[in-house]
Amino acid sequence: MLYTFTSAGIENLMQRHFGLTATVKELEGYDEANFLVRDANGNAYICKVANASHSPLFLDAQVKILDHLAKSPVAGRLQQVVKSVAGDAITVISLPEEVYYLRLYTWLEGQPAATVTNTQELNTALGRFLGEMDSSLANFAHAAMHRHISWDIANTLEARDRLHHITDHERRRLAAYFLLQFEMEVQPQLHRLRKAYIHNDANDYNVLVNNGTISGLIDFGDMVHTALINNVAIACTYMMLLSEEPLQAAAAVVSGYHSAYQLTKEETDLLYYLIAGRLCISVTNSAAHAAAGSNNEFHFITENAAWKLLTHLITVNPLAAQQAFREACGFEDIIHKGEDYKELLDERKDRIGRNLSISYKQPLKIIRGALQYLYDDKGRTFIDCVNNPSHAGHCHPTVVKAIQRQAAQLNTNTRYLHDHLVNYAEILTATLPPSLEVCYFTNSGSEANDLAIRMSRHYTQQKDVIVLDHAYHGTSTVAMELSPYKFDGKGGFGKPATTHKALNPDIYRGPYQANDPEAGSKYAADVAGIIARLQQEGKGVAAFICETLLGVGGQIPLPDGYLQEVYKIVKAAGGVCIADEVQVGFGRVGDAFWGFELQHVTPDIVVMGKPIGNGHPLAAVVTTRAIADSFNNGMEYFNTFGGNPVSMATGLAVLQVIQEEGLQEHARVTGNYFMDGLRKLQQKHAIIGDVRGHGFFIGAELVRDRETKEPAVPEIDVIVEAMKNRGFLLSTDGPLHNVLKIKPPMVFNKVNTDDLLTHLDEVLASL
Repeated sequence: MLYTFTSAGIENLMQRHFGLTATVKELEGYDEANFLVRDANGNAYICKVANASHSPLFLDAQVKILDHLAKSPVAGRLQQVVKSVAGDAITVISLPEEVYYLRLYTWLEGQPAATVTNTQELNTALGRFLGEMDSSLANFAHAAMHRHISWDIANTLEARDRLHHITDHERRRLAAYFLLQFEMEVQPQLHRLRKAYIHNDANDYNVLVNNGTISGLIDFGDMVHTALINNVAIACTYMMLLSEEPLQAAAAVVSGYHSAYQLTKEETDLLYYLIAGRLCISVTNSAAHAAAGSNNEFHFITENAAWKLLTHLITVNPLAAQQAFREACGFEDIIHKGEDYKELLDERKDRIGRNLSISYKQPLKIIRGALQYLYDDKGRTFIDCVNNPSHAGHCHPTVVKAIQRQAAQLNTNTRYLHDHLVNYAEILTATLPPSLEVCYFTNSGSEANDLAIRMSRHYTQQKDVIVLDHAYHGTSTVAMELSPYKFDGKGGFGKPATTHKALNPDIYRGPYQANDPEAGSKYAADVAGIIARLQQEGKGVAAFICETLLGVGGQIPLPDGYLQEVYKIVKAAGGVCIADEVQVGFGRVGDAFWGFELQHVTPDIVVMGKPIGNGHPLAAVVTTRAIADSFNNGMEYFNTFGGNPVSMATGLAVLQVIQEEGLQEHARVTGNYFMDGLRKLQQKHAIIGDVRGHGFFIGAELVRDRETKEPAVPEIDVIVEAMKNRGFLLSTDGPLHNVLKIKPPMVFNKVNTDDLLTHLDEVLASL
């Protein structure tokens, strides 16, 4: 806007057009020039001057809506239109350089809500005021309010075009997540919602407070014809910004509004997502202004508070918000807290194999995931500390959109050409040593390990495979034969003749421990002994397979030099070295992208699963050209779903997220911070015998006695249950079932870490 008006100039205009002898003071303005006017009798007014970029028809709508509301119960808390001596509500000022539009309104006394203490009474009063106002506008209409503006919550998804301006990875991911939820939950319902002519900007600077109550609402410049509930959502948003209890503040606004103008449960059930939508509009607008170099403080006035609230909002179960808003209106409950899942458990028992286990004594019914959070059907929120398949976070928007787009285009098998198959293979192998260059895609880590063993046997023409004791490599028949965790456990069939168990290289509990600098070589010697015995029997070795950090074996990093020695021994015997990266690959270990890199080795075959698809059924085997060529023996390898376009699009998206969001470095920094915190707890609590890991692959071994290392069982189960009750999902591992395993989604942050450590400290102290 071209500001050509001075206070003296406005004084002259007041005299000429309104017959007022007045003193004028210029005020700060966001979109128009604003002046405080006081006449000789002490009456106060606000003069607003708009330039030609403002539609005269929309300025007329602002005048008309105030005139309409002048006859309503809220008239005393709204500005009144003051007409010129010529009887005009809008005075046209024609200057040589431009046309301006001048309006004069009465002044409203009060302080912005942002500057006073927020109370529930104030929130309820604001809701009631807005309800009365919207009720009075039920028979109002103006063509100019049928317009498109970015601040209309109905247009929330346009914020996606501004996401790239958010430079912080965590914040950009958070906004993108809520925009995805808006698309899924709100967008399909928008056309069904009641429409109205609404103020659309009851923010904490437009809402005025005097003597502890709502004294006014100013600035109708954002008004629009849209969903009625959006007006409530906006008021909720800004009162939540001011409150230490955001959900309660919003519920008070809803209660007040409903008492004056009844809402429907269909409307209130969307409020959580509408509030998030308004916040996304706000933060992306601020980011875009920052990218454009703006120094206008109004562009950033609520930015920090909006991010704080958006960060809080993802910790709120949407069901809990829906319940709070329903209660505020007296609607029926959406949460049935007394339900014990007996019927569901009975049905599961009847229809599902009974050896599918269920976690926790009191089972959880999880209905939603949100990055590092899980929501249950009781309105509770849990921090997920253990679900490593959701590598980039539950429902990561980039991954979800990639799946949606490709599923809407095509999903078929690899007998047809498709770019995604080759593109993904190229990008995936670029993360690996050059010798690992040929890909095979499957649907699970079990299937991939099965295929890797099959390939090694083709290549070596041998059958015998060396595994680590307590290892687990999957659920297929072959994978089970490689898994002492299964074949030596309950219901197991014992060790197959072609499987050979090497010592678990555990430097905490094994025969060679952390104080032995030669532990890696000594454990490797056990593999050499197995090969020697096979050779004495006239046999060779097909493969040595191990996880590059041991999962079921106890969250154990391998001793320094272990794989270097083992791989040298195995290769000298003609065997193939297989790295099982199903648990730890794709940057989880922080210091490297692949676990085998921590050991400074290059395997012959790498097996990938779990994190590769962020929960989508995808896995891979990557090997050398020589092994791939030997496997191409005339028998076709075909996998109906392996390598399908949707899976390849998923894999591409996961790699994109890992790289663009710096998740490997995040895992390194936050994982080290986590382990430092656990070691501080270890100094306080004797039950923590060992803390170990890399990045976000962490184990804490619990013992009753640090000398005897007697496993702390069932104490560990009590701890896991107690932490669940506090909102943290952990699990146990290890041959003795006494290791707390921590493998969270890679978006797990330091705040989550601090919260977990605080609660774990309290739980351990209570034992």
